[in-house]
Amino acid sequence: MAELTFLGIDLGAESGRVIAGSFDGHRINLKEVTRFPTENTYLCSHLYWDVLAIFSRIKEGLTLACREFKNISGIGVTTWGVDYGLLGPGDFLLGNPFHYRDRRTEGMMEKAFEKVPRPEIFRETGNQFMPLNTLFQILATHQDYPEILNLARCLLFMPNLFSFWLCGEKVAEYTIASTSQMYNSQAAGQPGAPRGNWCFSLLERLGLPTHFLPPVVSSGTCLGNLLPEIQKELGLPVIPVYAVCAHDTASAVAAVPASGEESSWAYLSSGTWSLLGIEVPDPIINEKTYQYNCTNEGGFGGSIRLLKNIMGLWILQECRRNWERQNKLYSYEELINKAQEAKPFVSFINVDDPRFLYPGDMISRIREYCQNTGQPIPNTEGEVVRIILESLAMEYRYVLLQLEDIIERKIEVLHIVGGGSQNKLLSQFASSASKKTVIAGPIEATAAGNVLVQALARREIADLSQLREITRDSFPLIVFQPKDTGLWEEKYQIYCQLKRAGQQSG
Repeated sequence: MAELTFLGIDLGAESGRVIAGSFDGHRINLKEVTRFPTENTYLCSHLYWDVLAIFSRIKEGLTLACREFKNISGIGVTTWGVDYGLLGPGDFLLGNPFHYRDRRTEGMMEKAFEKVPRPEIFRETGNQFMPLNTLFQILATHQDYPEILNLARCLLFMPNLFSFWLCGEKVAEYTIASTSQMYNSQAAGQPGAPRGNWCFSLLERLGLPTHFLPPVVSSGTCLGNLLPEIQKELGLPVIPVYAVCAHDTASAVAAVPASGEESSWAYLSSGTWSLLGIEVPDPIINEKTYQYNCTNEGGFGGSIRLLKNIMGLWILQECRRNWERQNKLYSYEELINKAQEAKPFVSFINVDDPRFLYPGDMISRIREYCQNTGQPIPNTEGEVVRIILESLAMEYRYVLLQLEDIIERKIEVLHIVGGGSQNKLLSQFASSASKKTVIAGPIEATAAGNVLVQALARREIADLSQLREITRDSFPLIVFQPKDTGLWEEKYQIYCQLKRAGQQSG
């Protein structure tokens, strides 16, 4: 076959990229066309996404890509989950979308439980409880700005908002809708349609309007071509726009390079968040998944990603910003080197402690946590970074054991994909803590899944199994085996004590 080029617009919480994926039928080659910050800003005590600035950067990237690559075969957009924009009459954007780390959702879960008990919400949605979930964002907006919801005509999750501005179609793609805690994935879908539907009755019991919820489409749906005005403005040809697995983790999981020979594997999509889970055919909604606060989210082809959200490298990113404000300009590589030289197992933090969720002085919060739990307080940059990485590795083991308990079988291999997979120190820690083989890569798993789902939608790829085979053949993978397992086992017991103490105090 002639080589095809697809464009993946991959927006993360820290940066966005336009990436060109060239596919020859056997391998895919990714090239970053442009990279830019995903702008957000505080205004009147709230944190917002600057979506107009982000969209301008997207358009710049499309222009650059079309200058370099001829005959672009498709465009797909992936972003983080839960956040959304509201369109009013005439498709007017009703304000910049709130950032999921905005504090307006504090206390919203408890208010929701006053109307609908927590177990009932879980039985309906199968989602884990986090204050940043779309459900609680909508509840906060209904409480503080009810007139906005009354005026809204359509809710579009972030990737669907950008796709709408590109091609004019207003939909919710299945994988991104499933992150909202407003969607029920339990019913199997009809041919050509996604599984499940919006939780209309749940939303009505919470007193929330539902008139603005868009139709839901399957991953791989062709939404249409670039709008004529976009083509004219940017000097671009006619290019189809696809609803790929619009949630970035869903795209990354689609590109996990697992083989059919692996009987039991888990994935860790490692970046700002660490999303650790397994792929299952149907939602698992029972007492164990409820108690472990797991989430059932959509995957390609109507599959389910049973996973846990872990705070991830956000903690390190925020520490790095803290040091930058002190004129200490470290690259991530320099910080990892400092961690490697630091003394091991000085202290641990519970990475999912609520104090680490919001922006701010993360270094002081880490020191405060260590002081409050009677542990040595880190002093150097290397000690702080090492505490973060060792604690993340311990949390990975903690969650893997929960997943094994749910599915009642052992997980043998952990695939780490995404930007965090290039952190070799964390990958080795994860292997040693969990006592599992870790396979790291690809780094650009989300972009690979994005462009390969476009190729699959064009029937250039037969199925998900072939897609993963292409991923294995296209990217270098690094294998890590456990080391010093006795010492990690001993220290894991200390980590578990901290977890239990935090749960009792919470």
